Amino acid sequence: MGKWDDEYDVVVAGSGAGAMAGALAAAASGLRTAVLEKTRVLGGTSAYSGAAIWLPGTRVQERAGLGDSAESARTYLRALLGDENEAHREAFLATAPELVDFLEDDPALDFRFQAFPDYFDAPGRIDMGRSFVPLELPAEQLGDLAGLVRPPVDRDRAGRGHSASKPMAQGRALIGRLLLAFTATGTGAVRTETPLTGLIVEDGRVAGVEAGGLRLRARRGVLLAAGGFEASAELRAARGVPGAADWTMAPDGANTGDAIEAAVKIGASTGLLDQAWFCPGLRTADGRPAFTLGFRGGLIVDGSGRRFANESLPYDQMGRRMAAAEGPFHLIFDARSDGLPAISVPPLAPDEQLASGQWVQAGSVQELAGKIGLPPDALGETVARFNGFAEKGADDDFHRGEDPYDRYFSGGRPCVVALDQAPYFAAEVVLSDLGTKGGLRTDPDGRVLDASGGPIPGLYAAGNTSASFTGPVYPGPGVPIGSAMAFAYRAVQDIKRSST
Repeated sequence: MGKWDDEYDVVVAGSGAGAMAGALAAAASGLRTAVLEKTRVLGGTSAYSGAAIWLPGTRVQERAGLGDSAESARTYLRALLGDENEAHREAFLATAPELVDFLEDDPALDFRFQAFPDYFDAPGRIDMGRSFVPLELPAEQLGDLAGLVRPPVDRDRAGRGHSASKPMAQGRALIGRLLLAFTATGTGAVRTETPLTGLIVEDGRVAGVEAGGLRLRARRGVLLAAGGFEASAELRAARGVPGAADWTMAPDGANTGDAIEAAVKIGASTGLLDQAWFCPGLRTADGRPAFTLGFRGGLIVDGSGRRFANESLPYDQMGRRMAAAEGPFHLIFDARSDGLPAISVPPLAPDEQLASGQWVQAGSVQELAGKIGLPPDALGETVARFNGFAEKGADDDFHRGEDPYDRYFSGGRPCVVALDQAPYFAAEVVLSDLGTKGGLRTDPDGRVLDASGGPIPGLYAAGNTSASFTGPVYPGPGVPIGSAMAFAYRAVQDIKRSST
């Protein structure tokens, strides 16, 4: 047996919302807990997110008077997923209220309901949604800890820190608040630039980790919540994940599947490895993608110059339509939109996009088609047909604007808006993602399973390091974060039970 460089009760690999929730649950119980982050800042893709959290039937929804409940969420999930992973579903629903009570009992953590419709027209759906978000966090409340939180995506990609004049919002507020609560326990430690490279097994049990050149003991358990493998071109290709490593929203240097691969080397089993949380992405001036949703104008065409889906679909559904179609894909819009007719993360400046060549401008639809390599007649016909739908107020082809999700982003205005005001614009759309969602198979308590279906002692996983209980379905805003937090919390409860 090798010498340990440090010893903890619990070691958590990763620092996104799931990892930090698990770490807080452990540290708040008096367990000496280490958070290991591969990069120099905390938060992963969670920090880039809008921080919607889909945890049904909690006191947050009750305060908002939504009439939400575990039963209505169960009806909704069963309609979408059937009874596959029923045990995980029930564990998730049972844990949501307990987890939120635990979090909100900490003075650093506050949440509020924010309208954002569930993604499918199915029994149990709430049209205005059931997810919630953290309150904004003034950076001065974090003090010196503020520099540990990953900045917004545009500033992070440019190597810049947080804006001194703005409070932390959305994903940064969530990670910042969890970090504040974690450090206040006095039993937590954060190690940045400490990549996980291996798991140490002693007497058939995971006893610790190799990370950043160190051997760190985990007396009670190791929780892997370090994201997926979306940024690894090699792993994506081997597992058949649509899209590309260059098009993912993962932060630079993160989410290359290290934790999953380390667990596989000691006998862990995997599932859903060809799946991701997909989304359309618009290329930015530097060629990187911008997560794009909430289309309220324009139309999207495939390589033939034809529409192939309702552009206002929830982003994972639109991404899956793209994966099944033939690109390249382009968003076509006109001067009526007064800029991008959608929401993008990071925000896109039209002048910068045009100057970089990522957006193309022309005086007519046919001229625009020629500039982007599409058949002019086909694109002209597509726009003319779409304009006819706009005139009568109904999309006969793909029913855009009929669902509450579509209308939510249009602000109640028509979703099918004519393209008839020159100049016309085209922006390439790529198949991006918010992360892979396949990984280690776990039981409802987050215990990692081996090939025979038995738990590997001392090893747990949550978030995108594990195979999602929702399979290929993305039920609503905040399901990735909510489920990651719930199963990380459950993992820690099992760690505490198993150690007594």
